[in-house]
Order: sequence, then C-alpha cells, then structure tokens
Amino acid sequence: MDISSYEEMAKLKLSESERELISRRVDTLMDSFSEIKDSDTAEAAPLVSVLDIYNIFREDTALKYPDRDELLKNAPEENDGFFSVPKALG
Repeated sequence: MDISSYEEMAKLKLSESERELISRRVDTLMDSFSEIKDSDTAEAAPLVSVLDIYNIFREDTALKYPDRDELLKNAPEENDGFFSVPKALG
C-alpha cells in the first residue's frame, strides 16, 4: 500500500513533501522489521512480560459474612430490609 492509500483512509490532505517524508520514514521502519523477520526464533520461549515480576495470588478461602439483619441492626435507618440514606441528587 502506498502513502496515498493511507492518506485516503485517514482522510488527510498531505503535501507532496509530507508524502515523501512519511514514505522515507515508513521505508526505514519496514527495513528495521525485515531484520527482525530474518531472526531465528524457533528456540525462543514466548514472552508475556519484559519485567521479572510475577503475580502472587492469595489462597482462595470462603469467608462468612454477617447476614442482612445483623448488618441492618447497626444502620441509623432502614426501609424494607435496605439501608435508608438521604437523597444525594435533586
């Protein structure tokens, strides 16, 4: 695909000098990718992160939570089994 195709897709109006500049930069970028493309990666392990940090997960344990009546007995006001709070928006 040439620069004018990208220009059309992006709905841009570039001058000829801008097209030439972008074309040179894209060529440079594509050349750098061709170096990577020729690399032998058959023995390389998949990389998830470049950082040497791993998640430490806690043990998944079930907890007993207080029932509704126990929680509502500490509420200043309740209505039909729910906390009743002042209206926040008009």
